[in-house]
Amino acid sequence: MNISVERRYADRLEEFSARRPFLVDLAMVLALLGCTALGGSLTLPGGAPPDQDKTATALAGVACLVLLKHRTHPRAAVTVAGSCTVTAIALGYLVTPLLLAPIMAALYWLAALTDRRSIRVYGLTTLVAVTLAAVFSDSMNHVSLLLRTIGPIFWLMLPLAAGKTTQLRRAYLQSVHARAEHAERTREEEARLRVTEERMRIARELHDVVAHHMALANAQAGTAAHLALTHPEQTQKILTDLTGTTSSALRELKATLGLLRQNDSRDGDTSGPAALEPSPGLARLPELVSACASAGLEVTVTTEGEPRPLSPGVDLTAFRIVQEALTNVSKHAAAEAARVTLEYTGARLLITVTNDGPSKPEAPAGRGFGVMGMRERAHSIGGELRAGPRPQGGFEVATALPLQPSTDLAEGMTA
Repeated sequence: MNISVERRYADRLEEFSARRPFLVDLAMVLALLGCTALGGSLTLPGGAPPDQDKTATALAGVACLVLLKHRTHPRAAVTVAGSCTVTAIALGYLVTPLLLAPIMAALYWLAALTDRRSIRVYGLTTLVAVTLAAVFSDSMNHVSLLLRTIGPIFWLMLPLAAGKTTQLRRAYLQSVHARAEHAERTREEEARLRVTEERMRIARELHDVVAHHMALANAQAGTAAHLALTHPEQTQKILTDLTGTTSSALRELKATLGLLRQNDSRDGDTSGPAALEPSPGLARLPELVSACASAGLEVTVTTEGEPRPLSPGVDLTAFRIVQEALTNVSKHAAAEAARVTLEYTGARLLITVTNDGPSKPEAPAGRGFGVMGMRERAHSIGGELRAGPRPQGGFEVATALPLQPSTDLAEGMTA
């Protein structure tokens, strides 16, 4: 409790000193004048003060008044105060802490406000001058040489050490303040980055869900209209599949929008809107192939290598990439068939989606949001993706995904 009270009063004193520096300096000068006057009247037992009252008073006044400029001219203040103190000692005044008070104050502000070179040049020069004056002063004849040397050195080293400590404390507080400001800016930037990443992630999900199912629904409706008169039974089946496509679209759209309603606690509650259904994965490829078939696109899936378990993020990414690639085939390619190849090799899953049909005239040639979203998905888990026309005709999307992404990427996928 005492420490907090002392700290509170010290902070108030610093605030008042910052607001009224001249009043603080004036009070300090008056106090130093009193100390110097008292110190000039002290003598050793049996001795008498020198008969230089006017000179001593003038020297004390100059040494103290020059300290009013210690904030802007600390070196000049030390030089003037030191010269006056050395002169007073040479006149025979007893060397006491009271007599040294002005030069001690000047040395404190020199150490607190200037650099190391100034402290060495002005501080040590003043210390040596005062010490030599004390050694050869007549007022110190009854004191041993050791005490005449150690005394001034000790009293003048104290303000130098205190001033340097004050300078280091100020530098430390400034660095702490700078680090706090930097940390605050960093937190704000990180928060904005996380918001942007979350918006991009939800935008990709919405694009994949809406684009895929709407493209399938459009293709199924067009096929049903084309076969309505000639193949009523097939038309009925396509319309049934169309109902399933729209229902699936609504379910996935509801699940994606449910991400926006998740609270920050994530306490495992599975009764809220966030717990709608598991994220889709490669296990739903047969359903995706069936939906494409009802839209008039025959899809062949080939698996090479030993299938291995995938992390939830990689499983979702792999499914979305295949889904978007097949959607692009249905929308932008004049093809009736597509091939999907899943190759498990080492610690990676290689996925290739190809078709042999030429691009439709209105196709965006790989510059749409679909390819960009697939590439972002692959990069988000440490994978790679390339998409472009094949030399032998058609279009190909190839991606390489890690079976188990790193911890940081996995946390980003599930955040």
